[in-house]
Amino acid sequence: MKASRLFLPALAVLTIAALTGCVAFRSSRHHQASSVVQFLYPDKNEPFVEPGIPTLHLPLRIGVAFVPSATREKAPNWFDQGVSFTEAQKTVLMRRIAAKFKGLPFVQSIEILPETYLRPGGGFDNLDQLRSLLGVDVVALISYDQAQNSSDTAWSLAYWTIVGAYIVPAQKNDTHTLMEAVVYDIPSRRLLFRAPGSSAVTGHSTMVRTPAEMRVDSARGLDLAADDLTENLQRELDAFKIRLKEEPQSVHIERKLGYSGGGGMGLWFFGALVTITAISRWPRRQLAASSQPS
Repeated sequence: MKASRLFLPALAVLTIAALTGCVAFRSSRHHQASSVVQFLYPDKNEPFVEPGIPTLHLPLRIGVAFVPSATREKAPNWFDQGVSFTEAQKTVLMRRIAAKFKGLPFVQSIEILPETYLRPGGGFDNLDQLRSLLGVDVVALISYDQAQNSSDTAWSLAYWTIVGAYIVPAQKNDTHTLMEAVVYDIPSRRLLFRAPGSSAVTGHSTMVRTPAEMRVDSARGLDLAADDLTENLQRELDAFKIRLKEEPQSVHIERKLGYSGGGGMGLWFFGALVTITAISRWPRRQLAASSQPS
C-alpha cells in the first residue's frame, strides 16, 4: 500500500512533465536573416554621407553578393533541424540574378562574389576594397529574412499516444520569406534601383516529421521568393533603362576608351538608316514631280 501511494504521485508528475515537454516541443520557431542596412551603415554614430550623382563608366563591371547573415535564432525547445540558407542555394540564386544583367548591352562582365568577401558591418569601405580588388563599378547586394513557425492544432491530442506522433499530421507549419536586391553605384554611394521578392509556404506534418518538412519548406520558400525577385528585377531593369533616357541629369554616362555601345551605336545606326532611305527616295520624288503635266 505504501509503495502504491508513492508510485501513483510519481507517475502523475512524470506524465505531466512529459506532456509539458511535448507541448513545448510542438510550438517552435526559427528565424534567419541578413540586412543591407546593417551592412552598409553599421555605426549609427557616424555622420550620414550624402550620396552623389552617379557616373556610370560603360561598359559596366557588376558584382553580385549576399550580405553577411545578421540573425539566426531558434527557440530553446526547437531541436537542431539544420534549417539554413546554404552557400549552394545562394550561388544558384546569384547566377539567376547575374543572367538578368548579362543581356544588357552596357554590361561588360558579372562577378559572383562569395559571402566571405564581405565582412559583417563592412559598409562602403568593404565595397571600396572589392572595387579595387576586382574592378567592379556597381554591386547588387542581396538580403533575405525568413521566419518559420510550427504550432500544434486540435489534432495534437493524438500525440498522447506514440502512434499519433508518427501518423497524425497535427503540426501547422508556416514559412514566410522576404528577399531584396539593391543595386548601388560604389563610388557615389547612390542606390540605382531595388527589387523585392516574397513568398509564403504553409503545410502540415507529423510531430516526428516536422524537422524534415521545415527544411523542405525553407528551401521552397527561398526558391519562390527568388523567382519573385528575379521577375521584379527584370521590371526594375527595364524601368532603369527608361529613366536613363528620360532623366539624363540623374545619372552621368561616360564611355570607356574604345567603347561605343550601350545604345549609342543603335541610335546612330537607326538615324543613318533613316537618312540614307530619305536620300535614296528623293530623286524618285523629283522625277515623279517633273513628269506630271503642268
